[in-house]
Amino acid sequence: MGKPTGFMEYERVTSKASDPKKRIKNFNEFHEHLSMEEQQLQGARCMECGVPFCQAGMNICGMTSGCPLHNLVPEWNDLVYTGNWEQAYERLKKTNSFPEFTSRVCPALCEAACTCGLNGDPVATRENEYAIIENAYKEGIAGAKPPKARTGKTVAVVGSGPAGLAAADQLNKRGHYVTVFERSDRIGGLLMYGIPNMKLEKHIIDRKIRVMKEEGVTFVTGADVGKEIKASKLLADFDRIVLACGASNPRDIKAAGRDAKGIYFAVDFLKANTKSLLDSGFEDGKFVNTKGKDVVIIGGGDTGNDCVGTAIRHGAKSVTQIEMMPKAPDTRAEDNPWPEWPKVCKTDYGQEEAVAVFGHDPRIYETTVKEFIKDKNGNLKGVKTVKLAWEKDKETGRMTMKELAGSEQVLDAQIVLIAAGFLGSEKYITDAFKVDVNERTNVKTGNGEYATSVKNVFTAGDMHRGQSLVVWAIREGREAARQVDESLMGYSNLMY
Repeated sequence: MGKPTGFMEYERVTSKASDPKKRIKNFNEFHEHLSMEEQQLQGARCMECGVPFCQAGMNICGMTSGCPLHNLVPEWNDLVYTGNWEQAYERLKKTNSFPEFTSRVCPALCEAACTCGLNGDPVATRENEYAIIENAYKEGIAGAKPPKARTGKTVAVVGSGPAGLAAADQLNKRGHYVTVFERSDRIGGLLMYGIPNMKLEKHIIDRKIRVMKEEGVTFVTGADVGKEIKASKLLADFDRIVLACGASNPRDIKAAGRDAKGIYFAVDFLKANTKSLLDSGFEDGKFVNTKGKDVVIIGGGDTGNDCVGTAIRHGAKSVTQIEMMPKAPDTRAEDNPWPEWPKVCKTDYGQEEAVAVFGHDPRIYETTVKEFIKDKNGNLKGVKTVKLAWEKDKETGRMTMKELAGSEQVLDAQIVLIAAGFLGSEKYITDAFKVDVNERTNVKTGNGEYATSVKNVFTAGDMHRGQSLVVWAIREGREAARQVDESLMGYSNLMY
């Protein structure tokens, strides 16, 4: 431990976000990061405590506490402090396939479990991670490192989101020949089209894909396995298959007037926006333009917030975000102690921008949609909402929602974006491979296992566990890769 008293001497300092009214003029990342010297002082704040909850990744009361990748946080925080940047990179890469992604989009489970945060501010671990990986690219130490020997074994990975990429990266490092099939026109899956540019600029993804190509991974885009490409062909051509197709079925809202023109799933809205931006800088017009429109977003979470930020950047007249759940407390409740994940109200970049532009938080809590209101031409013109009350069912003891009579309200809306989560994997791909699924339509495996009910077919990521975080997808991809490797070679030396 380089600085035993660092956490007492240095305050937490993080990158500064640009002014909301300035950053909404483009779709670029908007943080000004610390200098290397300033970042090293943030590394000094790590206490190297006896029990580093930051890297635990364990389940406490149904929530993850610490990093699911078991990142060696105290080690590389110390190496940041002492300026051993190359060693810090080597320690970071032992457990994390893509720190260039997680340092931008992960909600920093490590920081929520940081011992320093028990009585003060946690270590700025995510930004230390950002500094490590970006310095590694700058210094040329994050370049391609092809395997020195090949096994002759072949693996097909279906889906190029974080789980698929992690599996492909690990299996290629082991020396297997890996081909990644992606149905879209660009590699990245959720990273490319599910996360807006201002959170993750797409040249960051392209940079990593170039490295993986140089290391020997083959990528095939426009390849919709299960439709254009038969499952039987992959089963015949490859020794093993990893299905990492995500949880792509968006949850719908069943309300009167659902057929109104102007209602979109959030995932379709965000994908079209990013694709148009990358293809033509929005010149092709192939996106949902919210300029001058009243926009209602149904659902909270990261996706809902991303829709808020995107709608504002296009010049929405107003933005309202509807959430069914009550507003979380601003500080930890007594029944939510550290190191549990803090169930507190989070105001993200999109909501910050809404406050700056419209003068108020866009969120309405304990509310649901009762009706979509159409004009005579079938176009959406409004949304009727109703307030909800949470009551305990006397028989089951469960909390249930009930509408509050007389609480209806009509909101002007020409565009509605449904960000209500996802239901599971898409049926056509699970049917194509004839793999068993559970009641949530996630691909079924044994507990802690990634092998499906079909011989030589494995699965990982949201398709396996349901909608989750990027960091969980990476972990699943790495664990699945190890099991695939064991099935091919009889043993594995891959870390997970």
